[in-house]
Amino acid sequence: MAEFIIDGGARLHGEVTSSGNKNAALPLLASCLLTDQPMILHNVPSIRDVHTMIQLLQSLGASAEWQDAHTVRVHAANIQSRTLDPVLCKEIRASILLAGPLIAREGNVTLPPPGGDIIGRRRVDTHFLALKALGAEVQVANGFALHADRLTGADIMLDEASVTGTENALMAAVLSKGETVIRNAASEPHVQDLCRSLNQMGAQIRHIGSNTLKIKGVSKLNGAEFTVGADNIEVTSFIVLSALRGDGIWIRNASPEHLGMTRLVMGRMGIRFEAHGPDVFVPGDQTLKVEEDLDGAIPKVDDNPWPAFPADAMSLAVVAATQVNGTVLIHEKMFESRLYFVDKLISMGARIVLCDPHRCIVQGPSHLHGELVQSPDIRAGVALVIAALCAEGQSHISNIQQIDRGYETFDDKLRALGARIERR
Repeated sequence: MAEFIIDGGARLHGEVTSSGNKNAALPLLASCLLTDQPMILHNVPSIRDVHTMIQLLQSLGASAEWQDAHTVRVHAANIQSRTLDPVLCKEIRASILLAGPLIAREGNVTLPPPGGDIIGRRRVDTHFLALKALGAEVQVANGFALHADRLTGADIMLDEASVTGTENALMAAVLSKGETVIRNAASEPHVQDLCRSLNQMGAQIRHIGSNTLKIKGVSKLNGAEFTVGADNIEVTSFIVLSALRGDGIWIRNASPEHLGMTRLVMGRMGIRFEAHGPDVFVPGDQTLKVEEDLDGAIPKVDDNPWPAFPADAMSLAVVAATQVNGTVLIHEKMFESRLYFVDKLISMGARIVLCDPHRCIVQGPSHLHGELVQSPDIRAGVALVIAALCAEGQSHISNIQQIDRGYETFDDKLRALGARIERR
């Protein structure tokens, strides 16, 4: 099992370029099944989850190949199978995104249970309630079997603002007969990317970026060429790392227009960054101090649907709070197991009280020391890498294939900034 060996304490400087958004690339790849014409996607991150999704497309009969380091061409001229590979599905949560395209184009799909990060219960009801509203029949038996003679537009109220639930409903609705309204829709940048790509393919989606999407169904979609946007969570990771250990770091192609809430939340801990066109600059020598609430109360960092602070950035907020002067309450509302990784930070010397599965109190700054820890999921793994870079001494982080699922050549990027990190 591969691991990172990190010698902490180095000061970092230079520049790094953001990768394409993992959470945009996966639904965009799935949407290629909606047309029998070629699709070309640019700025696709070369990460494990993307490679697994490409394997899933190939297993269904689609041609899917890399044209260069970050460009993928998919041509699903004929779909030869409507049953997904259970081994591949177990590797990624995003396998569920193939349900919408396959039921819309083929009328049938057999979907094994999806895999992904172990961060608590991750319900899939929203997906199938939306597809049922469009006319799909859903059977549950160690997986899901869906059938529909023809999907028909509907007025859908999602029971939660699920990102992948919204994406599945969108991909099914664009080929449905009539009009569909999706209410309480997710509106994250990656959802917006999917909407724009579908419109380039000939779909008719209105109110992109809002929580109410209106779709006029079409009978056929064309091929298109689309560029995946920047990964705002990866950018936030480098902002946190740069503020804690940097002497001035540029993050290129960072899409700062999507970092408004990151600026507010991290700013409450003294973390500052500047937007320069498409790039972000994080100055060195920052005064990292918690800004208390107006009445002197301990401030809270919590997650909510976009444009609020994203759940995937909560692990980064925890590790940031260990290095700033003051006390912060972290409230992770969405996943009841995501905060359990703080025991690894505690073993490194962090002063954290885990109040319950959703809340912890972090008092900083803590003097961290090197430790042997394991990455439990993508986001916690990156938070542990940042902690190790802040720590005194050497840390070993195992199970780094979790990090590789979501971060492209993360260790290479860190070494280019001056970090002492080795993959073994």
